[in-house]
Amino acid sequence: MKNQDNLHSASLTARRYDLDWLRVIAFAILIFFHVGMFFNFWEWHIKNDVITHAIELPMRFTSQWRMSLLFMISGAGMYFALGNRGPKAFLGERFVRIFIPLVFGMFVIVPPQIFFERLTQGETYSYAEFYKTVFEFTPYPEGSFSWHHLWYLVYIFFYSLIGLPLLLFIRRNSGLTASWARFFSNPFTLILIPVIWHVVGTALLGQYPTTHNLLRDWNEHFHDFTLFVTGFVLCTQTGFWETLKKYRKVNLVIWLVLTTALYAFYWIPRAEIEGGEIMFYNTLKTFNAWCILLSIFGYGYVYLQFSNRFLKYANEAVYPFYILHQTVIICLAYPLINNTLPWIVKFVYISVATFLICLVLYHFLIKQFNVLRIVFGLKSKRKKLVDRPEEAVISLRS
Repeated sequence: MKNQDNLHSASLTARRYDLDWLRVIAFAILIFFHVGMFFNFWEWHIKNDVITHAIELPMRFTSQWRMSLLFMISGAGMYFALGNRGPKAFLGERFVRIFIPLVFGMFVIVPPQIFFERLTQGETYSYAEFYKTVFEFTPYPEGSFSWHHLWYLVYIFFYSLIGLPLLLFIRRNSGLTASWARFFSNPFTLILIPVIWHVVGTALLGQYPTTHNLLRDWNEHFHDFTLFVTGFVLCTQTGFWETLKKYRKVNLVIWLVLTTALYAFYWIPRAEIEGGEIMFYNTLKTFNAWCILLSIFGYGYVYLQFSNRFLKYANEAVYPFYILHQTVIICLAYPLINNTLPWIVKFVYISVATFLICLVLYHFLIKQFNVLRIVFGLKSKRKKLVDRPEEAVISLRS
């Protein structure tokens, strides 16, 4: 029995390359998504002179699950980040790896986004004149103080703090999580219960619009924190992953059918949804998104259990890329607003240029200097060299 426990423990602390891959892929999708925001009809900071519904078609698909995937991966990352650390050491690590990059981002990375938005609104001041307004600490959009796309860091940091007692309790009670793994080994409970949970949550809290301002964002918190905890719970038992592996094809078929229906009846015709149909539509989307997430994790668990030089490089680079990307996009997009190039050419140019600029900044600056490594959420070079082998498990830095 003791040998079985040791094998189970080893399986839960081995590096999970599938989660590394999914994290890199999810953030890459996020970059393309934010480039797309420059060209569609959805509200964003700046807009191209020609906007189109065509770009919305693939974006509607990824918008269902891309942030949910990241919150689940971050929850999984918290499981491994806890490792053998005590709560005090863990919270110290969260402060250094999340809070410091957040503050740096709010004062250095985000302000150019607001500056270019103000220029599209008719302001004519220089960047130096604008930057003084940041220190008035008036929240955006009235003022120039904001975390913009870094809201994700705010939420992950907040969930790490308030969720720590709950997650420590879950981690220490392997018997409880083993019973959960058995309960959710049935495809009906695996799919239906989480869908019902999220649908009911939306029905009760849907009157709170998504704001990403941390306060009064109750509907968003309900779903994001649930997904964060779910990602953590999945890593407590290998049984969860075996279930995801077993039913990955079922989930794939379900979401292919539901996605086809959503495009056919709602997204391509851009149907107006109102009245009682809203509940049906939300249920359909939630059902679809959950099956997508289950199949992503299931297929990842089967096919992404390997590493290579690209993954090792990208797994560290992805955090600085995330912090930088939206500012780079807006800086590249602003001069093109009234350019006569076709929107698709602009999209390709901004996408490729964003990756290249982030790569150059990461490889030649951020990666090389400890001060920059710290403000971009990376371990210092020296600390990276002396980390103990037993701590070399996946660290999904938000």
